[in-house]
Parts: sequence; C-alpha cells; structure tokens
Amino acid sequence: MARDPRPDADVTLERILEAAAFLARRVHRTPMLSSTTAARVVLATAGAAVADGRLYAKAEHLQRTGSFKPRGATFRIARLSDAERAAGVIAISAGNHAAAVAVAAGQLGVQAVVVMPSTAVRTKVEACRGYGAEVILEGVDTAEAWAAMERIRDERGLTFIHPFDHPDTITGQGTVGLEIVEDLPDVDVLVVGVGGGGLACGVATAVKGLRPGARVYGVEPRSSNALTLGIAAGAPVPLRPVSVADGLNAPFASDRTIDLGRRLLDDVLLLDDAEILAGVRFAAERMKQVLEPAGAAALAAVLHGKVPIRDGERVCVIFSGGNVDVARLGELIAAAGPLPAA
Repeated sequence: MARDPRPDADVTLERILEAAAFLARRVHRTPMLSSTTAARVVLATAGAAVADGRLYAKAEHLQRTGSFKPRGATFRIARLSDAERAAGVIAISAGNHAAAVAVAAGQLGVQAVVVMPSTAVRTKVEACRGYGAEVILEGVDTAEAWAAMERIRDERGLTFIHPFDHPDTITGQGTVGLEIVEDLPDVDVLVVGVGGGGLACGVATAVKGLRPGARVYGVEPRSSNALTLGIAAGAPVPLRPVSVADGLNAPFASDRTIDLGRRLLDDVLLLDDAEILAGVRFAAERMKQVLEPAGAAALAAVLHGKVPIRDGERVCVIFSGGNVDVARLGELIAAAGPLPAA
C-alpha cells in the first residue's frame, strides 16, 4: 500500500492506543478534577450552564516532571534505533520538554543533552540537571537556543527529540485525550493550550476518533500564535514569541501540526497575557491548584467566555503544566486581569 503523503499520516487513533499500552507503566494516569465555582463563571461569561454544574479539568500538571510532556518524549525515545540510542539525544526547550526528555532518557538508558535559553526559569533548569541531563544555556530566547541546539547536535552526532514535530511525540501526547474520553465519555467541549501544537493535535486525534461530535479548541497567547499564523499561511511562519506563558512560546508550528490543527481543531483562540494570568490566579485561589501560565491558558479561555459553549454541554480543560517559579508566583498573580464574579 502506498504511504499517505500527508505529513500527519502516522498520527492515528490506533497508534495512540498502542502508545497508551506502552506508557501505562511509565507515566502517571492523572486525575480528572472539577469545579462548581468555575462553572458559575462560565455561566456569567458564556451564558451557558454546563453539564453537572461543573467544569472539568484534566490534571496533567500532576504528571511526572509537572507537565504532559513525558508522554510524548518517552514514546519517541523508546522507538529510536539502537544506533540512535547509543549516540544520545538532544532537546531544545524552555523547560517542560527538556525535563521530560531528561527523565525519559534516564528511564530508557539514553544519554541526554538539553539546550535551554539563558532566560529559562531557574527551577526548570535545576530540575533538568537533577534528572541527569547535561544542560547547556545559550541564547536569550527559544529562537537563539534553537540555533545553538542545531550546532551542538551536528557537532556531537546526537538525535534531536523535537518538542512537537514528530509523529511519535504527537502520538504519545494523544494519550491524554484517551484518558479524558475514558473518564468523561460524553465530553462535548475540550480546550487545550497550544505552543507548537503537539498536545492539541494528539488530543484532538484521540478525542475525535472516539467521539466525533466533540469540539476541540486550541488556545494561544496573542503574542505567541505560531499555529494561528501557520494555519492562515498554509505553511510554517517563524516568529519570536514573547508571552509570559513560556511553555507556549514555540518559534513556529510545523507542517504536521498545521495540517492536523487545520483539520481537527474547531478553532484556535487568542488570549492576552493578563487574561492567561487570570487563569493562574483563579486556579490557585478557587481550585487550590498551582499552574504555570501555559498550564492555565485553556482554563483562562473558558473563564473569559472565549469558548463557544451551549447549555448542558460537558466541558473539559487541560491543566497542561504546573512548573511555575514559586518566587514569581505573587508577581504573576498581581499582573492578572479581572474575571467576572462567580
């Protein structure tokens, strides 16, 4: 049979089910949380009463390393050839992907190098070192760190573990969607933060494969909108993202995530940083959950009424990460914009 020429052809529900079986012993199955207070805010902003009087949240901030990233990194590294495993791997990340690669590589007996911008959150840098990776700080942003990664990769002959643009990575992230449908089989609306698009595209593949009528919305920072730009242009658009949601600061979306996002996401919504930080504040104050800005983007979009919701729909957001610098948490909360009173 001829291979499907589309760049996303290897991302399927069947392969996500395969990944779930492999990852079952290697990552956490994270819990599903819910909030009646958040549901009241949805009623105030979207004018819709959600099912059960609750907004549901998939707690991937409680995953190993504090984000969803180990799912994709573990599945990707596990499928390397023997020669690639022997040579070692390299990653570029502001923090969460770097930590995931460090943990996955250590678990699978592979040496890992992670390149991070010099502006990366200190706690994320130290976590990567603690997980056993060699950490190289270079560049003032992800674009400059990316160039450094390419140079080091070529010099050392390492295999690059892309943060989002590989079918194995997207497939691993898609296991989040499987678990959501298992826990909420009649989910109607799912909302997920978007950086390069790997999580959103994997989750949408799983959710729409199991529940075709469900709607999936991506959320990007207005100043870090790689997928929105890529879908509009029909090709990757380089940019220098500057959002406080550093975990969503991808310098581009790929052909693969653009294609998947265009076909599977019902819309990609844009938020200002102050709106995203309102999600951080709400999660801490009203749900007692500590989220990094990237991890709170989906929640913020729903609370601000950006997501179309109809009366009686069951709505789930993904808390994608909780690796916030505790020393800056007060500063971030102080910069949050207002939300309607619940």
